[in-house]
Amino acid sequence: MKRIAIIYLSFHCEPYIDDVVKGLESVKYPKEALELIIVDNPHPQHGLSVPFLEQHVMPKSGITLPKVTILPQTENLGFAGGNNAGVEYAEKNNFDFVFFLNNDAYPTENTFSELVKVFESDPKIAIAQSLILLQQRPELINSSGNMIQFCGFGYCRDYQVPIKERNFKDVEDVPYASGCALMIPTVLCKKFGSWDKDFFMYHEDMEWSLRLKSMGYRTVLASKSIVYHAYEFQRSITKFYWMERNRFGVLLMFLKWPTLVLIAPAVLIYEIGTYAFAWRGGWWREKHKLYVYWSQASTWRMWLEKRARIQRQRSVSDSELTKDFVGHVSFQESRVENPILRYIVNPFMSLYWGIAHWLIFW
Repeated sequence: MKRIAIIYLSFHCEPYIDDVVKGLESVKYPKEALELIIVDNPHPQHGLSVPFLEQHVMPKSGITLPKVTILPQTENLGFAGGNNAGVEYAEKNNFDFVFFLNNDAYPTENTFSELVKVFESDPKIAIAQSLILLQQRPELINSSGNMIQFCGFGYCRDYQVPIKERNFKDVEDVPYASGCALMIPTVLCKKFGSWDKDFFMYHEDMEWSLRLKSMGYRTVLASKSIVYHAYEFQRSITKFYWMERNRFGVLLMFLKWPTLVLIAPAVLIYEIGTYAFAWRGGWWREKHKLYVYWSQASTWRMWLEKRARIQRQRSVSDSELTKDFVGHVSFQESRVENPILRYIVNPFMSLYWGIAHWLIFW
């Protein structure tokens, strides 16, 4: 029986932990092969959740729940750094797989058994994502894998699409896996590294998926593995700086110089558009902060070092790596939908990317 370390990154988890516990109590996978590793990042207002967890979760450890281990952190390490603390524990304790669960996501009875089946089907599968449904409206999809727009934007595939309208294969390749609910063999974490802590939050799942895909591995959706997510779009959009900062980092790390030159005009057009979007939304200070960040020599040194490492290790061409990229961007929520984006920019960028990708032979 494969041993799975379930890494749950706690960041003021009190509003969600009861549902997480109920979900884990329903799991049919043998509990002795599971361990819940709660990495507790301190919240700036609420502090650590350790006292709450010790009272409400630990009494169920090894009884109705798998064994529970709490790893309190002295500082907020972000999504990437916090999860890495759990990965270190999993590696030291010889788990076969590491499963990452969002603070506000809940497993179901078949979450882990179906993921293990997927990995057993193909040794080239590096990352498998569960099918994530909206907790508020469980008949709707939150993410069936995530999309990559060729200028570095990432967003959920099939967001708010009724699940009855989709006919998924048991295993489907996806552009990148959502960090909300994904599993990876521990041996690959040891061999190629885990989350890139410099991302802190947002697009670190895109980077990890592309890193492994650039080495010839697969990133897939395990459609029979179900997870529910109390997703809030507005909560994500407030992290504008990190999303913008990290999408540029991903492009610089993975795309060869001819590809970057080819897409540069489109990136510039989007930059003008995102600045207007930031100004209208009141996030222009975050945009200025982004420009200051990318104007520093230390910034370029860090990202170029990452780029050099990726380019040395990769075995896949840009043409292959970007085959699942798309030209359009979907904001996914009507309150932030923009008719200029939908009717002018998206069609133009889809045409642009269609021609650009046809030209990429390297």
